[in-house]
Amino acid sequence: MQYWHLTDPGCVRATNQDAYAIEKLDKNTLLCVVCDGMGGAKSGNVASSLAADVFTQEIKRTWVSDMDPDLQDQMLQNAVKLSNFTVYDQAQQFEDFSGMGTTLVAALIHNKTATVINVGDSRCYHITSDGIAQITVDHSLVQMMIDRGELTPEQARNYPGKNFITRAVGTESTTDSDVFHRRMEQGEYLLLCSDGLTNLVDDQEILFEVIHGEDKQQCCRSLLDIAIKRGAPDNITCLLVEI
Repeated sequence: MQYWHLTDPGCVRATNQDAYAIEKLDKNTLLCVVCDGMGGAKSGNVASSLAADVFTQEIKRTWVSDMDPDLQDQMLQNAVKLSNFTVYDQAQQFEDFSGMGTTLVAALIHNKTATVINVGDSRCYHITSDGIAQITVDHSLVQMMIDRGELTPEQARNYPGKNFITRAVGTESTTDSDVFHRRMEQGEYLLLCSDGLTNLVDDQEILFEVIHGEDKQQCCRSLLDIAIKRGAPDNITCLLVEI
């Protein structure tokens, strides 16, 4: 497995409240995490960094290479719960951190199976030469409206409330996460990213850059550059993995 990653504060914000982590757990296993913090300049970066670190350290502590798939799912969910507890506890203890929270999307890639977990609207995509598929489902107001048939995906891109998320890590004492499984083949990709990318760069543009870009680090740069040229009001993070 190979991986490439970039993050950028964008064109408007003075600080970068995104955080990410990559850990090789063993020769056949890679863990990737992207978090997008909220709560203002004082605390959004604290929430995202704390969640990414706690989640990663808990997976490192509990990972076993021959773990049963059901136990693996439970391990990931428990790591999210611990991250949520830690961020929420800090928010309760310190006034400067009050109300902080973060999205979280993570992929545990073992051999050729990706187990993906998410809270919020940071996303994971599966990209092949045949196309691009969003694995995760956003926990957001616009996704709820899409599900109810009140908005089309195209209308949702410009909806005024598109940044309102319905789940986060650390804003409440408990949170729920969703787990997905995806079988992958050699030469295929996973892309984990914050909504600073997907709010401005559509799926087909992502597909084109990943499949046709020979230098994958430059591919990440190209995706960020597209968002920056379109004004990039939010922080942008992309993490690309090739199986």
